[in-house]
Amino acid sequence: MELQNHYRDHGMLIGGRWYAASAENGQISVNPATEAELGHTPLATKQQVVEAIEAAVVGSAAMRKFTPWERSALLRRAGALIRERAAQIGRIVALETGKPIAQATGEANAAAESIDWFADEARRVFGMSYEGRVKGGRYLVHYEPLGVVAAFTPWNFPLLLLARKMGPALAAGNAIVIRPSNEAAGATMALVRCFTDAGFPEGAVNLVIGKPDVITPVIMADSRVAKISFTGSVPVGRQIVEMSAQTLKKVTMELGGHAPVIVHRDADVAAFAQLASLGKFRNAGQVCASPTRFYVHESIFNQTVAALVERSKALRVGDPLEQNTDLGPLTTEKRRTAIERLVDEAASSGAQILCGGRRPAQFGRGWFYEPTLVANPAPHVGLMNDEPFGPVGTLTPFSTMDEVIGEANRLPFALAAYVFTRSMRNTLETTERLQAGVIGVNTFVASTAESPFGGSKDSGFGREGGPHAIRDYLDTKFINLEPAQDASLESANGAA
Repeated sequence: MELQNHYRDHGMLIGGRWYAASAENGQISVNPATEAELGHTPLATKQQVVEAIEAAVVGSAAMRKFTPWERSALLRRAGALIRERAAQIGRIVALETGKPIAQATGEANAAAESIDWFADEARRVFGMSYEGRVKGGRYLVHYEPLGVVAAFTPWNFPLLLLARKMGPALAAGNAIVIRPSNEAAGATMALVRCFTDAGFPEGAVNLVIGKPDVITPVIMADSRVAKISFTGSVPVGRQIVEMSAQTLKKVTMELGGHAPVIVHRDADVAAFAQLASLGKFRNAGQVCASPTRFYVHESIFNQTVAALVERSKALRVGDPLEQNTDLGPLTTEKRRTAIERLVDEAASSGAQILCGGRRPAQFGRGWFYEPTLVANPAPHVGLMNDEPFGPVGTLTPFSTMDEVIGEANRLPFALAAYVFTRSMRNTLETTERLQAGVIGVNTFVASTAESPFGGSKDSGFGREGGPHAIRDYLDTKFINLEPAQDASLESANGAA
């Protein structure tokens, strides 16, 4: 009953008013660990989406009246509320998505960190002033909010990914319209509530929930929406970019990945195995920057495989509400079906299933899948070419730098990559040659609040987080300031 009450108390947020759903006008939310009904979340109408945009137009005018320091204070209060409610919000994430409670609570705290970062950035939007070409003149460069921005977020990190969009949008003085994934609607409600409770003006934050084919076209066709920030799949990202051209919206795209991991012959095998087992199977592998294609130098391949398999088999698959659970279920049944297809295809093509590769026998219900490692898959199989977005990693030996770099860069994805070595020479050469927006060396930490996150090629464009992200939510205005000429004095001088 706990989430049913949460859904009833919240729902969509339009112009400062919450619109709850019921069985008659909502959609069912399902617990992926038990397949039990959690409650009903809203189904927005086209008219409600228009109303949310109109409310954001009013909200953006209110936000422009705040000074940077006032916006900073509002964001700081929102971040503090997220941190205070982290356990409660994390529980909602665990129930809706199956993410283990410890990871979900950690995500809530990471979201608060991101909001804190942009609270500081609100006070650091520095313009420029420099001498003009006319004596006594000045050139001024000024940054102003765009007005209304829209954020589209997925279910795998419903708190952190939204915080990366709300933080810079609000810090810059904009209003925002949010369309979250239906699978994590309640978590988004809880995060948004922290902003309304922090004192943001009505219309500054708006939340619409429902079918993408109802909500997205309305937002994309409205010229009052100046920017879109999207996190999701490559095919949907392409559609968003195409639609954005009709009204020339600014766009940030954070799309899929298929991260390679290069383990050089001098790597610390034990340390790598420990980090890789946790990094690969965090959130059941449902991470766009998840390490997926492991390329291990042939001289340490067998040793590394044995260590990683041992660590992976020790991970606990279980109830996401228990603190010692390492892997919960996949968030959707569709995701598990896709994983099973990819693994089965690889096995039928000659790959060796080292561990996992099946549904855990101890669960009668829920979309669970064992942590799975696959050795020597054929290069042409789907697992080596399509982002698995699940608890599956591949292991392939390599012999030369050219060989492994060529294979790592072969795919059209360029989001994240990882390198394990104790050699500075290997570090410099490998990171220089890898095509990726984010590279971890001897770590699987791919992002922090203060660092830029994003990719290139089919993984998108633009960066979230770090010191430059707020600029994507601002317009640049140039002012040429020349001293006024006294026309009457000029006439008198001419007559004399």
